[in-house]
Amino acid sequence: QVQLVESGGGLVQAGGSLSLSCAASGRSFSTINMAWFRQAPGKEREFVARINWSGGTTYYADSVKGRFTISRDNAKYTVDLQMNNLKPEDTAVYYCAGTSTSQLVKLPRSYRYWGQGTQVTVSS
Repeated sequence: QVQLVESGGGLVQAGGSLSLSCAASGRSFSTINMAWFRQAPGKEREFVARINWSGGTTYYADSVKGRFTISRDNAKYTVDLQMNNLKPEDTAVYYCAGTSTSQLVKLPRSYRYWGQGTQVTVSS
């Protein structure tokens, strides 16, 4: 079992930066693939970025490619999301998620473990 807790959200102006962190507990953390999703009010939860268990492979949604960077530290049991050049459309609750599967990585239903979410608000 893996428990996930996000932190680092907040309010930032457009063009600014924020760094989100996800702290994990559970012995199997270093063996699972991790991702960030986000959900804006009235919208479905959408994929943002993914990193495989070793940190060697990353994958991004087109909407954040070149602006966001996902990373992990298996020794510290953390997964981070560095967000630069933020836009108002990035406003959402951001969730950390984990899965043992390598299939359908952009779908929320592929992820077994979820954090409680952290709010990111970007003002124009």
